Amino acid sequence: MLRSMFSAISALNLHQTYMDVVANNLANVNTYGYKASRVTFQDQFSQTLWNGAGPTENLGGINPAQIGLGVRLGAVSPNFTQGMLQNTNRNTDIAIQGDGFFIYNNGITNLYSRDGSLEIDSEGYLVNGSTGTRIQGWMANVVNNIATVDTGMPITALQLPLGATLAQQTQNATLFGNLDSSQSVGYQYPVTLGVYDSLGDLHSVTVEFELTNKATNTWTWTATGTDVSGTGTVSFDTNGQSQTASGTIHIAASSSGGAADFDVTLDMSRLTQLASDTDLSMTYQDGLAAGSFSSFFVTPQTGEIYGVYSNGMQRLIGQLALASFVNPSGLERVGNNMFMVGSNSGDPAVGAAGTGARGTLAAGYLEGSNVDLGQEFTNMIIAQRGFQSSSRVITTSDEMLLELVNLKR
Repeated sequence: MLRSMFSAISALNLHQTYMDVVANNLANVNTYGYKASRVTFQDQFSQTLWNGAGPTENLGGINPAQIGLGVRLGAVSPNFTQGMLQNTNRNTDIAIQGDGFFIYNNGITNLYSRDGSLEIDSEGYLVNGSTGTRIQGWMANVVNNIATVDTGMPITALQLPLGATLAQQTQNATLFGNLDSSQSVGYQYPVTLGVYDSLGDLHSVTVEFELTNKATNTWTWTATGTDVSGTGTVSFDTNGQSQTASGTIHIAASSSGGAADFDVTLDMSRLTQLASDTDLSMTYQDGLAAGSFSSFFVTPQTGEIYGVYSNGMQRLIGQLALASFVNPSGLERVGNNMFMVGSNSGDPAVGAAGTGARGTLAAGYLEGSNVDLGQEFTNMIIAQRGFQSSSRVITTSDEMLLELVNLKR
């Protein structure tokens, strides 16, 4: 009879553990990125009353007789199924669709999480909003004003360029308008353009058009201004449409400042020569004055981070890194929605979103908990009934022991 009591005691302890796991799951039903855990049971070793025997020539075989001695905890394993994505409309909130993990660093080691609720600290680092751990990725390298990310390099903390300014040199400009076909040879008309060097300084350029050959509808243009040079011709067909695609203006910006010399391609294909008043203007140029960093956004799918500047420019800042594991169930929880590498998880495979088995990213969303309320309440009932049944075994065994003691009366 004592065997039944000890078996029931092991069941009481285990069903209390079962209830603890259910309670923790329900407590985290609204925790972003939380992954529910489940409990599995295993029977303990059994006491053998007699061994089995195989059949002989005259007798059949017999099975062994064993009495189980209780139950033990098999495993408490997390369930890494995808949680529902919840829209937050915050550009610092990022969710993973797939099997990857964000990588955070606490100054000592890397930690892994499905929680992408980020904030910007005073130094511009992207950090976990609850713990301040810095999210990891690759910073962009800028060469010749072109930013690129090398995902083969070691990962590092991602830092936004707070207070930085950025300008864009003019490379192309477009002229639009009409040159009066009724004018005589020697007629001149100037138009003033504004272009920017690599430092965002504005250079004033005057382009003067002169009718030089009325028979061939040819005009000569000359660019003048401080450190400005350039000349060429533009011709028109008998319908007054331009037959010249473009010309080149050279600005020697280095002679008066720290910017490099540069050329501007002047699109003249939209000019006309009709019997109408001359009226020319610049309709487009791709340079920008210096602008300060104002905000950023994360691209869907790949997790590239672009800075947005007050002058409308965008520049690649870096890219988020994700990690995947051969056995994510082997990760160890360390609190704050974080995991660390476990002995049976395997090493992290680090790469960009959208590659391997790491999944893709959704900016402006957070992943909700994957706790299934219906399943957890069912598990609660099962745990309660299991605990109740085991307690009844103890009560019944006690009554049987009482009857045994009372045999003496």
